[in-house]
Amino acid sequence: MCWSATADLVAGAGIAGVGATCAARARRVSELPLAALPLLLGVHQLVEAWVWHVGGGTGPATVVWTVIALPLLAVWVPIAVVCADPGPVRARSAVPLASGVATAAVLSYAVATRPVRAEIRGHTVGYVLGLTHAGVLVAGYLLATVGALLLAGDRWLRGLGLLAGVGALVCWTLWRLEFLSTWCAFAAVCSLVVFGWVVRPEPAYSR
Repeated sequence: MCWSATADLVAGAGIAGVGATCAARARRVSELPLAALPLLLGVHQLVEAWVWHVGGGTGPATVVWTVIALPLLAVWVPIAVVCADPGPVRARSAVPLASGVATAAVLSYAVATRPVRAEIRGHTVGYVLGLTHAGVLVAGYLLATVGALLLAGDRWLRGLGLLAGVGALVCWTLWRLEFLSTWCAFAAVCSLVVFGWVVRPEPAYSR
């Protein structure tokens, strides 16, 4: 999320460009899901630019934004980490992956059965879905996404996980205050870290 339609549009285009470059430079097919993560984040920003443009509401752009943000990312990140990590350390991602699958299933059901509404709140956009047991879902989501990265065997990915954890806290705090949405800046920094991981001289794994 960015603070305006223009900011979302510019940030989304830039992040998507980084993502396309990452995907093109991936060394192996198994690295593609993680290398393409910035591309997904860029598309996410572009979708929200349209949400801003139409003034929020319950239209298709709001639903697409929610699907990407909630169930898709919850399962995409741990799967990408499992694919990118070497065999000996993949077992570490079993719990985050299971958490991601379970969380994505619950969130998918919620999106399919409940209306989701976007609300323009000053320099932020709020998305209302009316989830029950939201605290449990947030914990499962963070375990699946941030947890999978922190448990990865590659030092770049663990660094990305640390950045994701700290960045998510800062972005959430500013968003809750309805002061300014900084998700686009956070996504841009994460995308540059993914680019660094893609072009690294050689994998830096630890067991």
